Amino acid sequence: MKTKLIALLSFVSMLVFTACEETTDMIGSSLTTAADRLDVRTDTFNVYSRTLMVDSVLSRNYHGYLGQVKDPETGSYISSHFMAQLHVLGTFAFVGIDSIASKQDGKVFADSCDIRLYRSSYYGDTLTQMKLTMYEMDNPLEEGSLYYSNYDPEKKGYIRTNGLKQSRTYTQSDLTTSSTSTNPYIRIKLNDPYTDKDGKVYKNYGTYIMQKYFENPKNFSTQYLFSHNICPGFYFKSTSGLGSMSEISHVQLGIHYRMTIDGGDSIFTASTILTSTEEVLQTTTVENDKQTLGKLAADNTCTYLKTPSGLFTEVTLPVDEIMDGHLNDSVNTAKLILTRINSNVNSDYNFDSPTDLLLVQKDSLISFFEQSRLANNKNTYLATYNSVLNNYEFSNISGLVKIMYNLKKNGLASKDWNKAVIVPVTLTEVTQSSGTSTVTRIVHNMELTSTKLIGGSENPNDPIKISVIYGKFD
Repeated sequence: MKTKLIALLSFVSMLVFTACEETTDMIGSSLTTAADRLDVRTDTFNVYSRTLMVDSVLSRNYHGYLGQVKDPETGSYISSHFMAQLHVLGTFAFVGIDSIASKQDGKVFADSCDIRLYRSSYYGDTLTQMKLTMYEMDNPLEEGSLYYSNYDPEKKGYIRTNGLKQSRTYTQSDLTTSSTSTNPYIRIKLNDPYTDKDGKVYKNYGTYIMQKYFENPKNFSTQYLFSHNICPGFYFKSTSGLGSMSEISHVQLGIHYRMTIDGGDSIFTASTILTSTEEVLQTTTVENDKQTLGKLAADNTCTYLKTPSGLFTEVTLPVDEIMDGHLNDSVNTAKLILTRINSNVNSDYNFDSPTDLLLVQKDSLISFFEQSRLANNKNTYLATYNSVLNNYEFSNISGLVKIMYNLKKNGLASKDWNKAVIVPVTLTEVTQSSGTSTVTRIVHNMELTSTKLIGGSENPNDPIKISVIYGKFD
């Protein structure tokens, strides 16, 4: 193969050189012989597809989702709830106890305390009234464990019995905006008396945090000690309302108290903030309308992509047909295009189409996400929605075709050896100083997206095609 590549590069360089020295009618006869010519051939093949109904997906997103909505196009219901832990740095510390004016009998207390859910985006009617309930966790979900979107902390016994519990009604239009942030938030006040696991009663939850710190600051020195000994986290459940979904970028616990300065002559209000961050665990729990999703998956006139969790599209690649008669050829390019079917439902609240898709070998679907892999353009590929052409293009999946063929050739083929799955994903990208972007993280898309694709066993449209270019040196 290297010899052929060198020969081809030599041919191209000679062609450029000769173009300056000779007339073009001399090129073919003077520079190539029949043995050196590269024979390029093309062909197209039909691709079969179907919809896969997915029970759950690995929940590793930075954001949490909260609310309940109905998809106007499909009529399916989606509910989302989430769990968040608070992050402490190793340098975390309250101010000196002598500087705190909020004290009684020598013990500090919080004048007030609240939790704020900062919203980064939302879906639905801004006037729809929603209700959430916040629960205190009894034990933390453990880092390093795998949590899927069907994981329910309530059913698994992670909610503390008789622990902190607060409900709050809200609409998207009435969310508060702080003076230091443009992001609106849902505020949950925690000013009622709080009883810890040992039965000790505190003025409020903020007072519990403050007094625990001054009793033993070591419990605030690492994330493990803090989450296991002080604050395991909170579970936020959508308990009422239909028509609104919030994307929560972070959760913030605010502890507010008075401080003294200038030897006690001046008093002002201070706040200590603890926040959920990317460094600590957050999970989203999704409840899908399985009956409706089952009907959509059974529709063979098209295929579906639907998130969060929900529906993927499976494609069966015609590997045997592609390789038939071409065992000595090189499969240089294999292009697969998936075309959207536009919604015929006229609604202001139609879900967006997913932006980024991953094509992954079906046998590697679970391990890809559990092992935090990136697309390698060998057996995993990315495609971005083209709004002009209304499609997703995987420009060259020839590597996957070769891998599938070799599996069968070597007797290693499973029953799904020639199948791949199309999955909506969310990408994290880093932009270099040169302006180029590099994908550093791929996770399941947990936003509200939905689209139909041309395909299915009873597809009434033109079939899905894979376009192949072969190369062979005569």
